[in-house]
Amino acid sequence: MSPPAIGLRVLVADDEAPSREELAYLLEHTDGVDGVRTASSGADVLKALEEEPVDALFLDIRMPGLDGLDVARVLARFRRPPQVVFVTAYDEHAVEAFDLRAVDYLLKPVRAQRLAEAVRRVRDSMTTPAFDQPVADETIAVELGGVTRFINRSDVRFAEAHGDYARLHTANGSHLVRVPLATLEEQWSAVGFVRIHRRYLVALGHIDQVAFESGRGTVRVGDDELVVSRRHLRDLRDTLVRRSRPGREQQ
Repeated sequence: MSPPAIGLRVLVADDEAPSREELAYLLEHTDGVDGVRTASSGADVLKALEEEPVDALFLDIRMPGLDGLDVARVLARFRRPPQVVFVTAYDEHAVEAFDLRAVDYLLKPVRAQRLAEAVRRVRDSMTTPAFDQPVADETIAVELGGVTRFINRSDVRFAEAHGDYARLHTANGSHLVRVPLATLEEQWSAVGFVRIHRRYLVALGHIDQVAFESGRGTVRVGDDELVVSRRHLRDLRDTLVRRSRPGREQQ
């Protein structure tokens, strides 16, 4: 999908007039946006899209009747759905946003700088190639009882800091390697590993469950439940939302 030639056509939906008008005002003064319309309910959003398509929707999650999550589920059936950015005062819906392939997730009150970042992500998502280039796997030598074995990086579910070393956890056990966790983070961040705690580096592809509640988070990887530190909570949430963008158009 090619980016719009002049700027994004945006629709803001929020049942609270002050929030809706403030967000519309900020978007009108954000680079890369050319045209902002508003809606006060989920039903109004669908009507507005019938009249004129838009490039992006900035959806409040909690609206009476058809809420933002419901609207996003409807849009998922569109052949060419607009990009969705959720806007909410609550952070517990981040996992649902991840499942619904939102481009971004903004917490109220929305800051102009953070909004500009969301607009940039929308534009980037419209120029992302349909398929990611495959990344070659890596073979890692590990020692166990004086015997050297080889495991694949793709089998590593998470890595745990162990002094100046790191312990690699796979489905079949764990292995100590003479590499600091910070070095693994630097080398593996481009292939889907994300730091969630000073102790843990997790492979996003092996995460089975994510929970955000009351400012704290956990991820489940196999039988292990790992704590997400407050420092890394927002980065993890944003990373999950960005990676959930559809790789191809809905058919």
